Amino acid sequence: MTTLFDPITAGDIRLANRIAMAPLTRNRAPDAVPAPMTATYYAQRATAGLLITEATAISHQGQGYANVPGLYAPEQIEGWKRVTEAVHAAGGKIVTQLWHVGRVSHNSLQPDGGAPVAPSAITARTKTYLIHADGSGEFVPTSAPRALDIAELPGIVEDYRRAARAAIEAGFDGIEVHAANGYLIDQFLRAGSNHRNDAYGGSIENRARLLVEVMEAITAEIGAGRTAIRISPVTPANDASDPNPQPLFTYVVEQLARWPLAYVHVVEGATGGARDFQQGDAPFDYAALRAAYARAGGKAAWMVNNGYDRELAEAAVAEGRADIVAFGKAFIANPDLVLRLREKAPLNAWDTSSFYGGSEKGYLDYPTLG
Repeated sequence: MTTLFDPITAGDIRLANRIAMAPLTRNRAPDAVPAPMTATYYAQRATAGLLITEATAISHQGQGYANVPGLYAPEQIEGWKRVTEAVHAAGGKIVTQLWHVGRVSHNSLQPDGGAPVAPSAITARTKTYLIHADGSGEFVPTSAPRALDIAELPGIVEDYRRAARAAIEAGFDGIEVHAANGYLIDQFLRAGSNHRNDAYGGSIENRARLLVEVMEAITAEIGAGRTAIRISPVTPANDASDPNPQPLFTYVVEQLARWPLAYVHVVEGATGGARDFQQGDAPFDYAALRAAYARAGGKAAWMVNNGYDRELAEAAVAEGRADIVAFGKAFIANPDLVLRLREKAPLNAWDTSSFYGGSEKGYLDYPTLG
């Protein structure tokens, strides 16, 4: 019987176990450059089969929160090199999650104080995180976006391609495209945020066009075996909505089957919330989604996420419903989570007050067993 602790190959990446650290925004990268302590943070957690970094902006325009890292400037690449070197020295594997937030941003974070961009000029009913000059932080409503002109979209695809190449230059084992949680690619996918009437709006095929073009560009640049993607079929995060997500995401995974990707990362339910959250008239069928991917020829490892504890994760892998399970907040508070899961040891409780921004407190100081 397959267990969480068995090795697996995901595309070109050989993993020591089937436990992944989910991407977790921590807002500790001033000027979008990973801080030296970030290398320690990830190296502490390198016993995970795979570390997925916090979401990392592909461009200044793609930034949506204060003090989150980027991959579009030389000093950012150098900062990430420290991280990948530390993780590899500790025996771990690490990929970075490539991110364009789209409309989930604020004017103060955009180039020249401009409006965030989106498929359509519809303000997201959500908040972003700003840090003030005195170091205090707060969540504030997002700014009104402008609709992207169709002529701008090839440039955004190019930004993804460049960021993927920068990730490899920085020493990452691969990349994960963030196509989930109501950010730019997800905004194009969903009817609630995409009201376009051109080649990128209307039909499911058109709404998925940007995702397909991004995946084509990245896989051509760094290889499909080092490329992965994250999707969240029903999450309401960041005002994401679609009245009929099952056919939409069935089409998406059928398109993803074109490439021998490393893995497909699926957020089940509402991100950080109910696993049985529903959009549309019927519960989402995740087993049918994976079956559709397999029928289309998809070979990537299937990663699942959202609310998994040890028992749920062990069952998902043992029963063949998942190849890899990603854990989020548990990894914040338990750098040795893999050992604790293996030993069935108690977990440290996390401190929500130190999740976003701050110092080493609540970042590097959680105790390990013994």
